[in-house]
This record gives sequence, C-alpha cells and structure tokens, in this order.
Amino acid sequence: MDNPDFIIVGAGSAGCVLAERLSASGRHRVLLLEAGGSDRRFFVQMPLGYGKTFFDPSLNWMYKAEPDPGLAGNVDYWPRGKVIGGSSSINAMVWMRGAREDYDEWRDAGNPGWGYDDLLPSFKAVETATIGEDAYRGRSGPMHVAQCTTTLHPLTRLWFKAAQDLGLPLNPDFNGASQEGVGEFEFSIHAGRRLSAARAFLRPAMKRPNLRVITGAHVTRLLFDGARATGVEYRRGGRTVSVRAGREVILSGGSVNSPQLLQLSGIGPAAHLQSLGIPVHTANDHVGANLQDHVGINYTYRANRPTLNQVLRPWWGKMLAGMQYLALRNGPLSASLNQGGGFFRTDPGQARINMQLYFQAFSTVIPRVGERPILSPDPWPGFSIGLSNCRPKSRGEIMIRSADPFEAPKIVANAFSHEDDVREMLDAVKFIRRMAAARPMAETIVEEILPGPKVLSDEAIIDDFRRRSGTVYHPVTTCRMGPDAASSVVDTRLRVHGVDRLRVVDCSFFPNIITGNTNAPAIATAWHAAGLILSDAN
Repeated sequence: MDNPDFIIVGAGSAGCVLAERLSASGRHRVLLLEAGGSDRRFFVQMPLGYGKTFFDPSLNWMYKAEPDPGLAGNVDYWPRGKVIGGSSSINAMVWMRGAREDYDEWRDAGNPGWGYDDLLPSFKAVETATIGEDAYRGRSGPMHVAQCTTTLHPLTRLWFKAAQDLGLPLNPDFNGASQEGVGEFEFSIHAGRRLSAARAFLRPAMKRPNLRVITGAHVTRLLFDGARATGVEYRRGGRTVSVRAGREVILSGGSVNSPQLLQLSGIGPAAHLQSLGIPVHTANDHVGANLQDHVGINYTYRANRPTLNQVLRPWWGKMLAGMQYLALRNGPLSASLNQGGGFFRTDPGQARINMQLYFQAFSTVIPRVGERPILSPDPWPGFSIGLSNCRPKSRGEIMIRSADPFEAPKIVANAFSHEDDVREMLDAVKFIRRMAAARPMAETIVEEILPGPKVLSDEAIIDDFRRRSGTVYHPVTTCRMGPDAASSVVDTRLRVHGVDRLRVVDCSFFPNIITGNTNAPAIATAWHAAGLILSDAN
C-alpha cells in the first residue's frame, strides 16, 4: 500500500483492534506491519494447545530476562507473541478487566478521560458476554467471552467451598461490580476455538480494500522529518523497505518491542543511546523504564481422586480428548488450564485486593525439555493452587543492548526488589496452605508436593518462592502515560512527548499495572484510543 494514512507497528491485541477501527469507515488507508507470521495454526486455535506455542520460535519472541537477584539469580523466561494476534494468540485466554480503582488511579494521576467510567463503554463495546449484569457487560461486541462451566472439573468446586470456609465470597462475575472472591474465570474462547484479537477484530477487517496487513515485516527504525514522525523502515525477506504515513505512525508492539523501537530510533535515555552510538532524536529517560509485572507461584498437591492428569497423561486419554475436540469442539482441549480463581487481600485491613488466585485440577511437576507440559501432565493425580501479586511495588526496565534491531533487548525485571512485595507474597502463600488445610481440600490431599512439608519457616518459604516464582506474562508501563514529559513517555492522547504524529497504543502506556490479567485491558484501551485518534484525524 502506497502512502497509507496510518501505519500500525505490531498486529497484537492492540494493533488488531486499531486496524479494525481505523479502517472501518473506509476513509483512511491503514497499513499493519507484523514481524511474525500467520495465526492459522492448529495449536494456536485449539485452546489447550498454548503449551505447544510456549517455546515455538515461529510464534514466539522467546525472550529471557537478566539473572534476577530477587528470583535467586534465576533467568526468567518471557514468552511474547510473534504472530498475527500477538500474545492473544498464545496466552491462557483469561478475560479480566481489572478493578475500578486501577483506572480511577490513572485518571487521578493527571490523565483525564481514562477513569473506569470513561473506559466502561469501551469494555462493553468490545465484548459479547454470556454472564453478568447489563450495566457492566457488553452483549454485541466482536469478542465472545464465557465461562467454561461444562468442562469445569469437580475438584474446582471443592476448592470454591474451601475458599468460602475461609471467608472469600463466591463471585459470579469478576468483570462486574467487584473482583473480590472466588469463582469461574471467563475466557476468550468461542465455539471451542481461541478467540484472539486477530479472529475477533482483524480477520473481518482484512476484507476491506483500505487495510493491508504485511507479515514477516520486522520494523527496524522510525523515520523523521525534524520533530515529526513520517514513517518506518522494515526488513522483510532480506529486503529493506521504507514506507511513509500520511497521518500517523502508531506503535503497538507491546511492552517489550515498543520501547525497543523507540530507543533504536533515538527516543529514550540520552546517555544510554549515546553509549551505543545512536543519535538522540528526543531524550526521555522514561522510555523502557518503570517496568511493572505480576509475579506468581504454584503450590502443588497429590490428590486421592482423579484430576485432569488421568485424562491427558495416557496416550489413549490424549486420543479420546483429541477425537472429542475434533468431532465436537468440546472437552478438556476446548478449555484453558486455569478454569477457576479469584482475588483476596493478604491483610483484611487493606483497602484493596492485592493477590490473584488460580486453581488448576492439573499438575506439571515433572518437566519436559523445550515444551510447557500442558498436554503431558504428571502420571499421578495432582492439582495446583497458584497466585500472583496484583499491584507490585518492584520496578524494572527494558533497554536495548546495541543498535542492532534484531538483538533482543535487556529485560531487568527486579522481581521482589521491594520489601513490601516479599511480605505480601509470604502472607499469600501462607493463605494457600490455609486453603489446603480447609476441610473440602484436606480430605482430597494426600501430600504437598511443592514446596513440600519441610518448607515451614518464614526464611524457608521466602527462599522457596524466590527460587520458584516467575512472571505471569503481564509486563506493562514501559512507555507510561502522563501529562508531563519529565515523568512519562506519552500524553493523555497517547502521543509521544516531543514528537509529532507518533503514538504508542499497547500495554506499555499503562500508568500503573492492572489488578489481574492484561489482555482485556489491552483490547479495550486500544478501542478507546482509536476513538481519540479518529477524533484528532477529523
């Protein structure tokens, strides 16, 4: 496409939504560039197939963070989608908006128009929900979301009872009035298939003549005319191609790739860029800084009754589940792993919930090299209770290592670098053990496998969760939004401070992390951002 009005870099969750909305009227020509390839892959479309995409370099950037002192020096693995649909094509499909307070905090930090009431119409517009009250839920959007009630394992309901015995309410809708409590999660799964942002938004839009999608296009730098962004340069099939935008360039590469591209193009910390021989176009110390992420851990138990392990471990079980899925699009392969979960406060006196729970009637203690063993669980009946912190205080950064656009950036997560995060996690894993000791679960448990009964003291528990914790794949805030260039990267309309006709629309602009999974917020905020872009264009 020659001279598009808008160039979008990245066909992930946000990029797919932008491409649909900006091309919908037919008035604007839109070019969407994606470094990865097609999402038309069996294990992408089959919901429980995401274990097969976990280490697949044809679908995944397969990043690795730096050795982290907070994780006992471990190198944490950071999968990110390198495919049409981005991480919405390889994630666990949990549909979670976050808390009202999250967005009101954004607004109150000097970002008018980004409070919960401002964003609620966008959350409703993007979804077709089968549960919840109409005041909160959408009924006619392209993203069909639902609970996997028909495939819910009976052990999950026992876990709900144990949680209720400890004072957590049963919550029928985490995307409604409140998140607190336990219950069934909702998923971006429809008719037995993953409903990624690509399937929901981009595929229908690709029929329009004013939208062009180019895959295998790795954008290497931005082009400028003075203070104005004019286009991009990308590599595809060994060729270097330059393309100009009539109106704007929009970065939707995600919390890793968007700050990386800005830095490669001379927008970022001046001293760091100069040390790599990159001419500084716009100095901004916050590009790549302020990294926030959720960190999680599982406690795993051996059960005295069958779990999904007995369904999916034996070859004949896999065969039966596969036949059921291929013939009927249902059964265990049509669902996600974390079918139930919830939110709680590690201290009842806290004003807000600060921990997310996950329940898996399934266990994967025995590792498999080069594969996330979702389709090859342990040979004995097992299950896991997991959790992740919702609002960590630890901060990291993402910085390029060189001027080479094909070299992975340096990811410094700094997990558990703030003492409050350590204290909260200690309280949280103790709560897991209280849940396991509650009667409905205690009658089911034979033994605790991980970390095991010998891990009892506070020191031993902290050492264990430092060694076994890791990202739950929700990095945000590396191009944070704010009214002042002295403390942020983009303004309240997501325009890069100091650069004309350049925006960032993805999870990297979030001013603070969300209470829960980030895919639904990525999609809804992109919908909201598209309205701002179209308003400015008009």
